[in-house]
Amino acid sequence: MTVVILDSEAVSALHSTGTKRRLVLALLETARAGRQRPTTRTFIVPTTVRVEAGWDRTAPASAGANRHPIMDHVLDGQHANVAARIRQQLKVSPADAHIGAAISSYPSGVEIAVITSDPDDIAAVSGGRARIISI
Repeated sequence: MTVVILDSEAVSALHSTGTKRRLVLALLETARAGRQRPTTRTFIVPTTVRVEAGWDRTAPASAGANRHPIMDHVLDGQHANVAARIRQQLKVSPADAHIGAAISSYPSGVEIAVITSDPDDIAAVSGGRARIISI
């Protein structure tokens, strides 16, 4: 199983036009096309990232982004505790801390990739578990 996580810049790119949008769409399509292999790919966006990026799934302007099979990773009580510890220890944004909590919620055998414009913070919150795809 492979989990692909989008950070705030990747989500923002889905709602824009230009080079970053094309890059994120190409990355999503490349990851989706990998289904020939027996690996399942799951695309997620932490809900805190959606808030930071302003992605209201009910807004008409989100129709394009909503076409992609990207599931929410909800910041429930347990994940909020993990994210709070990450934020305190690493002094990162709540959205980046939620990405770290999402990463930690998967067992060690799961391959994780994060599409991000902030590779340093994501490397820190992932604890080396995620492959970083910079945009």
